[in-house]
Amino acid sequence: MPAKIRVIGLTGGIASGKSSVARFFTERGIPVIDADQLARDAVGPGSPALAQIISLFGREVLNHDGTLNRKRLGDIIFSDPEKRRRLESILHPEIRRYSEEKIAQAAAAGHKRLIYMAPLLIEAGATDRVDDIWVVTVRPEIQLQRLMQRNGISLEQARRIVGSQMPLAEKERYGSVVIDNSGSEADTRMFLETVWAKETGSTQ
Repeated sequence: MPAKIRVIGLTGGIASGKSSVARFFTERGIPVIDADQLARDAVGPGSPALAQIISLFGREVLNHDGTLNRKRLGDIIFSDPEKRRRLESILHPEIRRYSEEKIAQAAAAGHKRLIYMAPLLIEAGATDRVDDIWVVTVRPEIQLQRLMQRNGISLEQARRIVGSQMPLAEKERYGSVVIDNSGSEADTRMFLETVWAKETGSTQ
């Protein structure tokens, strides 16, 4: 990791609002590396990672154009923890390689800080690539409601997805900053303003 750049790991559960929090930093010119986007880049057509995924799950996880059908793959791994672990063993090394390249590019461009947004930052054992961990959390009933609305799924499906992940209460214990996103966007932004003022003031 480049010594001249501070990497803040932003994590949280599904439908906790990580992307809206990340947008706060993007608007301030802070680079945001999205691990989910890196994961998509890593499994592009013709990539070694996609070939391994096809070998493991079969060609039924592909769209007609040869790209990965992430929803179909997600349906498989959410109901099979062992297959999820095997998928992660394919993806995580590639995501690490891509992230290290992005971090180096941001440092070379003169940035002092960046946000590394990764839902599985803790679970993937990737905490060593960040200097600090900030956790986005939300009350459980709101998380389920937002997930149902966003994905158009039933309460039972939402509970199954949330239940397959590390509990938010457990994630919170890893964070030096815990961002409660249960309220309005204005409430969250007000909190972030305070946190960011402390962050920049303490390191300038």
